[in-house]
Amino acid sequence: MPSVSDPVTKPSAAPERSLTQRMEALQRANDIRTRRARLKIELKAGRQSIHQLLLKPPSYLETAKVFDIMLAVPKYGRVKVNKILTQCRISPSKTIGGLSERQRGELVALLRR
Repeated sequence: MPSVSDPVTKPSAAPERSLTQRMEALQRANDIRTRRARLKIELKAGRQSIHQLLLKPPSYLETAKVFDIMLAVPKYGRVKVNKILTQCRISPSKTIGGLSERQRGELVALLRR
């Protein structure tokens, strides 16, 4: 146990990244944003099913918020999406990759009505 006179140690900072590593990370982030934007367009147009995305999400969708993806579905606005998420006991800030099997199942069942 540290004594009262010990200075407070700070947690170690994130490791330094090289320029190449930072550029690769930026490229990956841009790729993910582009793919999500295309997906939202496909959802809005009805060419992509939200059910399949929730049951077997592609890797680039794992960190996307469920709320944001559901807003891209036609006829689903903020009020309806919030109501559905509340019924399924899902936080609006929950990511698609963070959904449990129960949450996925309930969400898909409610969206199929």
